Amino acid sequence: MAKQTMQAKRPGVKPAVILRVFKSLFRFYPVLMPIVFVCLLINALTNAAPAIFMQQALAVVGRCWPTGDWESAAGPIGQITLSLAGIYLVGLVANFTWNRLMAIICQGSLEKFREEMFDHMETLPIRYFDTHAHGDIMSFYTNDIDALRQMISQSLPQITMTCLVLVSVFFIMLWYSLWMTIVVVAGTALMALSSKALAGRSARFFLAQQRAIAAVEGHVEEIMNGERVVQVFCHQRECEADFDQYNERLFDASRKANTFANILAPILMNMGNVIYVVVAVVAGILLALDVPSVSISGSAFTIAIAVPFLNMTKQFAGQIGQISQQVNPVVMGMAGAERVFTLIDEEPETDDGYVELVNVRMVDGKLSEAGERTGMWAWKHPHHSGEVTYTPLAGDVRFHDVDFGYTPDHTVLHDVSLYAKPGQKVAFVGATGAGKTTITNLINRFYDIADGKIRYDGININKIRKGDLRRSLGIVLQDVNLFTGTVLDNIRYGRLNASDEECFDAAKLAGADDFIRRLPQGYDTLLTDNGSQLSQGQRQLISIARAAVADPPVMILDEATSSIDTRTEAIVQRGMDALMKGRTTFVIAHRLSTVRNSDVIIVLDHGRIIERGSHDELIAKKGTYYQLYTGAFELE
Repeated sequence: MAKQTMQAKRPGVKPAVILRVFKSLFRFYPVLMPIVFVCLLINALTNAAPAIFMQQALAVVGRCWPTGDWESAAGPIGQITLSLAGIYLVGLVANFTWNRLMAIICQGSLEKFREEMFDHMETLPIRYFDTHAHGDIMSFYTNDIDALRQMISQSLPQITMTCLVLVSVFFIMLWYSLWMTIVVVAGTALMALSSKALAGRSARFFLAQQRAIAAVEGHVEEIMNGERVVQVFCHQRECEADFDQYNERLFDASRKANTFANILAPILMNMGNVIYVVVAVVAGILLALDVPSVSISGSAFTIAIAVPFLNMTKQFAGQIGQISQQVNPVVMGMAGAERVFTLIDEEPETDDGYVELVNVRMVDGKLSEAGERTGMWAWKHPHHSGEVTYTPLAGDVRFHDVDFGYTPDHTVLHDVSLYAKPGQKVAFVGATGAGKTTITNLINRFYDIADGKIRYDGININKIRKGDLRRSLGIVLQDVNLFTGTVLDNIRYGRLNASDEECFDAAKLAGADDFIRRLPQGYDTLLTDNGSQLSQGQRQLISIARAAVADPPVMILDEATSSIDTRTEAIVQRGMDALMKGRTTFVIAHRLSTVRNSDVIIVLDHGRIIERGSHDELIAKKGTYYQLYTGAFELE
C-alpha cells in the first residue's frame, strides 16, 4: 500500500487510557455520571447485605435451638426478611436507574467521541491524509468506536459495581473475623495475580487485533477503489494472496487474544472452588480448636459467622471471576479507545496568520470594510501600531527563491522564483514528478515551504489566515470529488450562500448547463457514489462550475481537461477561457495545445525552472519546450 497504516508506537495499552475514558464520560455528563455511581454503590451494598442478614438469622436460630422456642424466633426472622426485601426493592430501583442512564451515557458519549474525531479530523493538514490509508481512518469510526461502546455500556459499570461489592464484602468479613478474612484475601490475591498475568498478554494481542482490522479495511478500501485496474491487468490472484496475508495477521492476533481471554474464566472459577474448600476447612479448624476471634465487632467466631463466611467467600471469588469475564471487552475497548485518542491527539494544522479577507467598499476615496457581499475584496492587515490597512485583492502571486520537500531529506523544489501578475495565465509543463502540482499546493498552503518566500498581493502568505487564503483561490483538480446530493448542491459547494441563479450562470460559463438540463431531474438530479452515473467529462464540468460560482481572483487548474474527450474539451475550453478572463490563473497540463495562449509558460525539470516565456518565445529558443511541443521527446 502506498499509504502507511496508522499504528500506535506503544507496545501495549496503558492504564491511563481507561482513566481518560472515565474523565471523558464525566466531562460529557457531569450530572448523570455521579447519579450512576451512587446507583451502582446502592446496588453493590444490596448485593453484599444478604451476608449480614444471614448471620443475624442464624444467630436467632442459634439462640432458639437449645430451648426449641421457635415461636419467639418468628418475629425477628420476619423482621429480618422484610428488611431484606426492602433492601432488595431499593436495589431493584437503583439497578433499573443506572441501566437506563447508562444507555443515554453510552450512546451519547459515542456520538460526542465521533463528533470530536470528525471535528478534529477536519483540522488536520493534507499531509495526514496523504500518509494514512483511508480505510484505516474509517476504522476509527467503525471498529474502534464499536469496541469502545461495549466497554462503556457493559464492562465499566460491571467492573465498577464489582469493585464496590468487593470493598463492601471485605469490610463485612473484617467486621466478623480477621483470620478468615486473611484466608479469603490471600486466595483472591492469587486469583488477581493470575488474572493480571493473563489479561496483560490478552491486552497486547487485542491491541494488535485492532491494528490488524484497520490494516484489512485499508487494504480492502484500496482494492475496491482500484478494482477496475485489478481486473484490467488480471491481478485477482495476487490481490487474493495479499488479502490472505492481511487476514492471516488478523486471525493470528485474534486467536492469541481470545485464547488468553477465554482460558481465564475457567481457571479463576476452579481457583474460587479451591478457596471455598480451604475457607471451609479453616473455619472448621477454628471452631474445633475454639481459637479466640479477632474482629472489629468483637463477637466470638461461631457457626452463625462461619456459614455466611462461606457464602461471602463464594461471592468474593465470584466477583473476581466477574472481572475476568470483562477482560475481553475491556482490553478491546481500551485498544479502541487508545486509537480514538490517537486520532484526537494528532497535531492539527497550524495557522499563525492574522491577515483576513473582507468585503470592502470605496468611501471618500478610501477602502472601508463592508458587512455584506459587495463584490470587492481586500486583505485586512492589522499592524503592531494598531493601524489597520486594506490591500485590494488583485491576484498578484510571487515566489522568491523557494525550496521545498515533502520530507526533510528529500527536496522537491529547488530555488524556484516566479511571478504571476494580476490577470496573467501561467502554465506549468514538465514530466511527472517535476514539481508542477507541488507549486500549486504551496500557493494554497497545503504544505509550507522550507525556505524562501511566497507573496500574495505583496503579503507573505504565512501572514494570511489559511481559510481566507484558500477562499481567494479556485481549484479544479484532475480527480473530481462529487458529494452525495443534487447537482445544484455540488455546484453550490463552491460558495454555500450562492443563489440558484448564480449556480445556473456558473454552469453556463463552464459549459455544463446543457447536459445538466437533460438529466432526469435536471439540477435536482441526485448524485451518489461520487457521481458515478455521470461520465468523467460531465463530472469535470460540474467541478469547473463549482469553481466558477466561487468567483475567486486566482484559479488553479490541475490537469482540468485531462479526462475529457476532444469534443468536450472544446466546450470546456470556451468556458475555461471565460472563467479565466480577468483572473490570475495557474494551469498544469500535459496537453500542450491547452497552454499555447498562456502569458507565461514555465518548464520544470526535477523541481527546477529550466525555461520560461510565451509559447512563441519558447518555440523560437528551440529548447526543451520546443522539443516537447514538436514531439522530439515526450513529457513522461
